[in-house]
Amino acid sequence: MKKVMMLIPALNPPDDLIGYIDDLIVEGFDSILLVDDGSSEKFRWIFDELENRKETVVFRHAVNLGKGRALKNGINHFLNLEDKDEYAGIITVDSDGQHAVADVKNVRDALLAQPDAFYLGSRNFNLSQVPPKSKFGNKMTSAVFHLLYGMKLGDTQTGLRAIPTALAPLFIDLAGERFEYEMNMLIECSMKKVSVKEIEIRTIYFDSNSETHFNPITDSLAIYGLLFKNFFKYMMSSATSFLIDILLFQIILMAAKDMDAGQRILVATIGSRLGSSIVNYAMNHKLVFNSKVPGKQTIVKYYILVVVQMLASAGLVAAIYSMSGIPETVIKIVVDSLLFLLSYRIQKKLVFN
Repeated sequence: MKKVMMLIPALNPPDDLIGYIDDLIVEGFDSILLVDDGSSEKFRWIFDELENRKETVVFRHAVNLGKGRALKNGINHFLNLEDKDEYAGIITVDSDGQHAVADVKNVRDALLAQPDAFYLGSRNFNLSQVPPKSKFGNKMTSAVFHLLYGMKLGDTQTGLRAIPTALAPLFIDLAGERFEYEMNMLIECSMKKVSVKEIEIRTIYFDSNSETHFNPITDSLAIYGLLFKNFFKYMMSSATSFLIDILLFQIILMAAKDMDAGQRILVATIGSRLGSSIVNYAMNHKLVFNSKVPGKQTIVKYYILVVVQMLASAGLVAAIYSMSGIPETVIKIVVDSLLFLLSYRIQKKLVFN
């Protein structure tokens, strides 16, 4: 049977880390890499004690470099093992004891049974013991991730993860030095169509999660900046195209004032969308999605989407106008804003890939 390597990043860990690692060793985890991420001198004895275990290797950062860097250095260490092919992969856990040994075993069993998926040990944030800030923050992040990347996950910030050996190279040079790195791993899985599977684990918090080194302001900003990075570029591209579209729409409406409402809206929608789509395609292909797919393949799919979106826009605007009498341009702004979000997902996954 193949082995797994435990990877534990630690910054000023609790004394209980010694007993926790001893429990892992008892359960058969005999390859443990502990990364001291620049802990204070008063914690050095913990690492010195654990370094005496033959199952444990301690890798030290001279200064605090962040959880993301600790994980990347650990993955790099793993990929340089001469016998790495004897391993099914890496299991990462946090050093604060929030991941029960029994849950780590369950994740290991899943990895050994199917070593071609990325596994998450996912907590249940509906339980009463979850601190309100953690409940709200995790649920919000999961919802945003689902909206932008199409992957529905209950716990995007868990530190208990299993990385198959074959997938480890995907994560070695990802951006992110602190907690945002773990989010970037999930984004990479989404982009590379890696299967991500969740295994429910116990939800353990000690003293309202006081042991965490997560900074709710700086780390949250880094995570959400990473989540929205590509979407911001899409918004700028779309905003430029949107202004062109609305301007052309209004001009054509005025020019076609003698037509009935339905025809006028259809003509204005087609004309404005043709003009704005040329600009939008060029920006999305090169600047937003940085697609490597040849233009002749993407442009056909792009314009099929444009036509479908255009007809949906015209149909909805006409239907709502006939029922409400609200000015067509106002209706179009609302309708196209909703179609805009849907179009992002479709372009990302199906058009520019």
